[in-house]
Amino acid sequence: MLDLQEYLCCDRRLPPLCAARGEIGGRGCGYLAFFARVCYNGSMIAQMPDFERIRALYNQHEEKFSAFRELLLFYNARFNLTSITAPEEIFYKHFLDSLAGEACFPHGGNVAEVGSGAGFPSIPLLLVREDLGFTLFESTGKKCEFLKTAVRELGLSAEVVCMRAEDAGRDAAFRERFSAVTARAVARLNTLAEYCMPLVRVGGRFVAYKGAESELAEGKRALTALGGAEPAEISYALPAGYGRRTLVLTEKHMPTPARYPRGRGAERRDPIV
Repeated sequence: MLDLQEYLCCDRRLPPLCAARGEIGGRGCGYLAFFARVCYNGSMIAQMPDFERIRALYNQHEEKFSAFRELLLFYNARFNLTSITAPEEIFYKHFLDSLAGEACFPHGGNVAEVGSGAGFPSIPLLLVREDLGFTLFESTGKKCEFLKTAVRELGLSAEVVCMRAEDAGRDAAFRERFSAVTARAVARLNTLAEYCMPLVRVGGRFVAYKGAESELAEGKRALTALGGAEPAEISYALPAGYGRRTLVLTEKHMPTPARYPRGRGAERRDPIV
């Protein structure tokens, strides 16, 4: 078995993709085509993903993304971090999807990520946004080990905290301390809101990365009960036919009531509805 340094030195470049799937590199690529629908009120301008700009950001930092991909694949064999391992799928489903919300994070933001797992969207965002600082909350020890290695090897401005989100939300060191909080593929929106909103400071923003299905109807009451203003939803499609996704953005205009998060599994067992 290769050790980590040998693995990272191997040449595993992203293979060329056919034009029908949205060719990577060159002109006439299909990655510019996307569908987006925006719902927002006057207090928040929700920005659609600009995949031309996102691709340019990726190109500027492609070497770092390649290093991250190799780290991910190396540790995935030990820790089962992701089922997505083909280079093309990693590019679209992990890297581009993570960067789709890049414009939602304020310049110089102090950002928390809940349920960091393999580091999406945090690590791709950190690779293109050196102005951001992240605190990565993850409760699984092996995943924390991977995240700490990635932060160290890639030279990222991030701290890994091995802690449950509901415990962090009750800790004075973290409660309402962050200008933005984000999460991807963690829980339904009404549960996720209780994990994340207590960490957002008043005037900050919660950015939820969600799948194709809109969860706004079931999650809106939880967001507002936890101090959020009217949420905004951005629905878009990843390039090259890699599926629909949704971003839900919520500005926090009031402190979260002291009884939240409830902990002991109540967020999933009995979500706010």
